[in-house]
Amino acid sequence: MNRLNYHHLLYFWLVARERGLANACAKLRLSPSTISGQIHALEHTLDQKLFAKKGRRLELTDMGRIVYRYADEIFTLGKELQDAIHDRPMGKPLRLQVGIVDVVPKLVAKRMIAPALDLGMSVRLVCVEGRLERLMASLAMHELDVVLADSACDSSSTIKAFNHVVVDSPITLLGSENIYQKFRKNFPASLRGAPFLLPTVNTALRRAMDHWLSDMNMMPQIMGEFDDRALLDVFGEAGLGIFPVPSLIAESVVKQLGVRRIGVLKEIREKFYAITVERRITHPAVAAICAATPGNARVE
Repeated sequence: MNRLNYHHLLYFWLVARERGLANACAKLRLSPSTISGQIHALEHTLDQKLFAKKGRRLELTDMGRIVYRYADEIFTLGKELQDAIHDRPMGKPLRLQVGIVDVVPKLVAKRMIAPALDLGMSVRLVCVEGRLERLMASLAMHELDVVLADSACDSSSTIKAFNHVVVDSPITLLGSENIYQKFRKNFPASLRGAPFLLPTVNTALRRAMDHWLSDMNMMPQIMGEFDDRALLDVFGEAGLGIFPVPSLIAESVVKQLGVRRIGVLKEIREKFYAITVERRITHPAVAAICAATPGNARVE
């Protein structure tokens, strides 16, 4: 076997990670022929076919999946090595790049990031909001240091990720004064047929709320569904319906919006995760975020 060329391996890894040649070309700003040539050279070196064409898509072969796992480990360790040996320039703040899934409440994100800002050193915080899939791709490319999400990165993902539960909280139901006066008595039986504002169905909280409401035979009126939890809160403040927030931030939301607590659903717990691709976390700010385990962030 010829000596392994790590540039060829890197291009293969990026194409596999980006799930296609076009995405990798856009990321690298290289032509398809250039990247294809690098991958063909790697296949020649290994004497193995790494990709197979399925229609217009490229899919990893069995050997390709094996090579991908090794490549992922190699380049993840390489990033850890860089982090370990390159000290922060004197006098300059530590840069922390955080991806925040757009359904994570802003106050929860602030609580999760807080330990990173309390390290006794200057930290330059960069926050990027978006969908989990896009943020995970950026995390895999080491464009982000950590992703904050309302659900764990599951085992079906091609990205080798590590999930750290940082927040574990029950749900508090809030409402405007009129909503509170109408539905506070005889809680939770009073919720039957009540107007609700909920996150969209692609969220863990919505699935948990739907399951609980169905089990309790509540049959609520869904007055609104929101991708953006901040927008959900705004309509809740306006009195359009009852809305859920993690109990961890309920007091802050009550003060901020001038709404009232209707009741707590201890049967429903919302978890928030810090997701990394580092096996050994070397970034001190990320380590501080991940150290905030449910033992000290769990709310009853």
